[in-house]
Amino acid sequence: MPGDGGRRMDKASRQEKLGNMESVFIIDPEDVALLFKFEGSTPERYCIPPWVAYHQHYQRPIGVLFKKSGAWKKDRLALNQEVMTPDAMKNFIPLLDTVSQDFISILHRRIKQQGSGKFSGDISDDLFRFAFESITNVIFGERLGMLEEIVDPEAQRFIDAVYQMFQTSVPMLMLPPGLFRLFRTKTWRDHVAAWDVIFSKAEKYTQNFYLDLRQKRDFSNYPGVLYRLLENNKLLFEDVKANITEMLAGGVDTTSMTLQWHLYEMARSLRVQEMLREEVLAARRQAGEDMSRMLQLVPLLKASIKETLRLHPISVTLQRYLANDLVLQDYMIPAKTLVQVAVYAMGQDPTFFLNPGKFDPTRWLGKNKDLIHFRNLGFGWGIRQCVGRRIAELEMTLFLIHILENFRVEIQHLNDVGTTFNLILMPDQPIFFTFRPFTPDLPKA
Repeated sequence: MPGDGGRRMDKASRQEKLGNMESVFIIDPEDVALLFKFEGSTPERYCIPPWVAYHQHYQRPIGVLFKKSGAWKKDRLALNQEVMTPDAMKNFIPLLDTVSQDFISILHRRIKQQGSGKFSGDISDDLFRFAFESITNVIFGERLGMLEEIVDPEAQRFIDAVYQMFQTSVPMLMLPPGLFRLFRTKTWRDHVAAWDVIFSKAEKYTQNFYLDLRQKRDFSNYPGVLYRLLENNKLLFEDVKANITEMLAGGVDTTSMTLQWHLYEMARSLRVQEMLREEVLAARRQAGEDMSRMLQLVPLLKASIKETLRLHPISVTLQRYLANDLVLQDYMIPAKTLVQVAVYAMGQDPTFFLNPGKFDPTRWLGKNKDLIHFRNLGFGWGIRQCVGRRIAELEMTLFLIHILENFRVEIQHLNDVGTTFNLILMPDQPIFFTFRPFTPDLPKA
């Protein structure tokens, strides 16, 4: 920036060309603050080319993930009212809490089955099912039974399709997806098959629950996001379906991966795990069964989710197309340029985080707010941040409360787990956890 000591562009930002896409990458939080300050009233982000190619070629309806300008704003405002407000969160607590409690029951059952007073294993598939059960319960107000002993194979197909959709996107990022389609490559065929399952299953769920809702008249409990969107009549049914499909597809791998990374970091840092447990137990003593109250008493636990997303963000970058020319680091970047915030690199950089390799949730709770200024970017920022952010935060906080109250979490091998890029960042190998039942020390008589 002018008057900022004239730092060289390669320190904080640089221009890159990947495949057929030109971008400016930035990493300094001060630059990020400027980018978002001038993002405009209808910000545009980068759309994943194979996703766009599929939707265009097969003429699929689109929601807030793909829409732009006024069409995006109309959908987004309607969704915000149902999924981002404090009132909406109060409705979601009982729906998400029961799913978390059922997950705890699964782990207790596994401990009994293993017969050694503990359970050890890879729970990544269980976390996928937990995340899908959570997002469907919030959207439809009903359970799919993904945490039962026998899981509905059709629902499992949806989960598998979401994973395949992310995985097959990666090879098509650097070359035009049209080439893959033209040559009918296996990557394109698998990508299409994945999206087809996502759309057909989402359509089936939406239609079935829609019919159920129309026959119901008595809603003593919160009826779910779908019903609310249909009831308030702000969106056409096709737009509701498109947005429900995107929320279902976006609500599985993202939260399940973050929870897996969180368990991994807690298991590697038992001191932090004990601090979190103490906070949760103190909150429980104060709040009793009032979960709304309890959620207000766990600031360190909420900070630990931010810390997990710093070390293991879902996405490598955040993106915005500039609405107008913007000066960063004394460089003028023209309007319509794609600017990418290197969130993964920022989270690992000692310039912006002291001891970046250390899992330290307390860094988010210090009095010096400059130390966290424009660094909490795990869900994006501003009016185009992740539409499922509040649901995901609530879902993960409730899950971790119940885990910490019930188990000590350990890891079988202390060697570092690396990260692999499947469009979202995932562990490069299975993580084997050990869950030991936790019973609080009873006060001595």
